[in-house]
Amino acid sequence: MTRPAPQLSFEFFPPQSLDASFRLWDTVQSLAPFEPDMVSVTYGAGGTTRELTHDAVKAIGQNYGLTVAAHLTCVGASRAETLAIAESYADVGVRNLVALRGDPPQGMSGFVPHPDGFANSVELVAALARTGKFDIAVGAYPERHPEAASDHADIDWLKRKVDAGASRAITQFFFEAETFLRFRDACVAAGIEVPIIPGILPIVSWDGARRFAARCNAHVPAKLEEAFAHAIRDGREQLLALTQCSVLCERLIEEGVSDLHFYTLNRPEMTQAVCETLGYAPERRRQVA
Repeated sequence: MTRPAPQLSFEFFPPQSLDASFRLWDTVQSLAPFEPDMVSVTYGAGGTTRELTHDAVKAIGQNYGLTVAAHLTCVGASRAETLAIAESYADVGVRNLVALRGDPPQGMSGFVPHPDGFANSVELVAALARTGKFDIAVGAYPERHPEAASDHADIDWLKRKVDAGASRAITQFFFEAETFLRFRDACVAAGIEVPIIPGILPIVSWDGARRFAARCNAHVPAKLEEAFAHAIRDGREQLLALTQCSVLCERLIEEGVSDLHFYTLNRPEMTQAVCETLGYAPERRRQVA
């Protein structure tokens, strides 16, 4: 008996320089032939890339015919301003949003709501849902969010976002499949019925991945730390990165995951290699035994 391979989705970030712009378009062009179910474009901390995100979302949709989801946060903007941004996406045919509280601007230690803004992501999701114009995805944390009081607090918060109108959740990245599987089971036990999509970080640089992990409280297994130390010493870092990510994805597929969301960092080579290793090919879907 066969089952369809998981749907793919890719995350990009908007360019802030000419060189970065070329890198974004190279990334989109390299990954679009895998026919992703969706691609998304991030929002900078504190809403710093608001216009760049809008321009990138519009250009990717128009030039590549992909379904594009725009990240939308409630940092540094009033309710009216945030909803006006959402409306501007609807005006150009964008119906998919990733609604997030957002990171505070650089130099601030924590999130402070705008005086006239949404207090949190639950309020943002509820307001977007009331418009009836969007399919809303939200973030999820398989390991404790740095600001969460407990592991279960993250699940409770996700449940509130789903009850407010979110139709799916995309997780922060993780290094071990069991981390996601335990979280998925806990979500089911809590009555969360929307798809929980694992966020996958193909490791382009081990040093960079470790920095990302420290920022978002993702556990780095000691055995992986040791393996990369040896691989870097022997000049095999990229081979290990490909193997680690491919094995992680295969394990998730074995456990019935129906979607894989890749954080590309606008560096397509490793994401492309992982997808090909998993059996995906441009304009062709495989069947998983």
